[in-house]
Amino acid sequence: MIRIVEANNFSTRRDVENGTDMQRAAVLDILAQVKQNGDQAVLDYTARFDGITLDRMRVSEAEFAEAEQNISPEVREAIEAAAINIRDYHSRQMRQSWMTTKESGTMLGQLIRPLQRVGLYVPGGTAAYPSSVLMNAIPAQVAGVEEIAMVTPPGKDGKVNPGVLVAAQTLGVTEIYKVGGAQAIAALTYGTETIKPVDKIVGPGNIYVALAKREVFGLVDIDMVAGPSEIVVLADNTANPGYVAADLLSQAEHDAMASSVLVTPSRTLAKAVQQEVEKQLAVLPRREIAEKSIRDHGAICIVDSLEQGIDVVNRLAPEHLEVVVEDAMEYVGKLKNAGAIFLGAYSSEPVGDYFAGPNHVLPTNGTARFSSPLNVDDFLKKTSLISYSRQDLLANGQKIVALARQEGLEAHARAIQMRLDNEQN
Repeated sequence: MIRIVEANNFSTRRDVENGTDMQRAAVLDILAQVKQNGDQAVLDYTARFDGITLDRMRVSEAEFAEAEQNISPEVREAIEAAAINIRDYHSRQMRQSWMTTKESGTMLGQLIRPLQRVGLYVPGGTAAYPSSVLMNAIPAQVAGVEEIAMVTPPGKDGKVNPGVLVAAQTLGVTEIYKVGGAQAIAALTYGTETIKPVDKIVGPGNIYVALAKREVFGLVDIDMVAGPSEIVVLADNTANPGYVAADLLSQAEHDAMASSVLVTPSRTLAKAVQQEVEKQLAVLPRREIAEKSIRDHGAICIVDSLEQGIDVVNRLAPEHLEVVVEDAMEYVGKLKNAGAIFLGAYSSEPVGDYFAGPNHVLPTNGTARFSSPLNVDDFLKKTSLISYSRQDLLANGQKIVALARQEGLEAHARAIQMRLDNEQN
């Protein structure tokens, strides 16, 4: 049963991303083996961890064709419609290079250009995620990334989930490899005989994937080290308890470490939601996972007022925040920390997960205090552009010399002083 707690000192932050010493040691060994032995190490780990002996890692045209035959028209239509929404939303984030010229002749600017090659990790395991393909690949495409290589664990039949393949093919992503886990992260980082190295790796995964991404950061860029999924619902007595319970369970079914929290000043709603959670859990297909999540990491937090509830929410900085209160828009300005905010009874979290357009790759475990959802900027790099004029160098050169000598960098100072002496003579 989901517990009811008081607001004082309530926190859901969990130190889950760090892993155990044994897990980190295993990841370091996998990274080293793939770096040294390439394809063979990847194939060996795939056989060991996934129980699959692969003839080839890359998904073939025949496998794409088979996936098309095994997907319903309804799902294909949904994928295509979601892709349109996601592309439209992210296209509004695109920024352009800029340049400004001063009267003195100095020109300053910023070049904004896409990354060349990006690796996309799509999880497998307990569920398949076509939506992860859309959410990770589309902002990269909007940014102008030329090459997207996707990795995903094969199923027990040695194949990739047809929904994942159809989502990728819908976007024109055809470089897909049937490998997962830390070995996939290693392959994308170091490259193998089959898989070319990338500039950045994005996409969620299990603890081994998260640890591997953390270890290779610096050799490549990464999006974030994401923890288990989480939702906080801020609700008052106008909320439908059935809706609230359903939304809490929508996150609880992700995995046993997921966190689902209701924050409310209404004890009546709290009791009703507690009962609804039990009722809906009883008929949930992924009941075992959701039940453990609710028991270990779920809570109903009772607050004295919505104002106190907002304080609790800002302290939690949740990945997903639903605001199901009368006049929800009125409170948006006070909600400072959240990965994504869903306003009103009809803005259920799965609307954002799958279809509306905003990205579902969100900061977790309190990191929404300082980080953002995956977006187009994640696939762009900025280069400063400086064309300094003779006039400005003569006017400001001694200031630059003074700053350089203050820092004890005489060669810096002399690089400027030489020009000043030469130009003034």
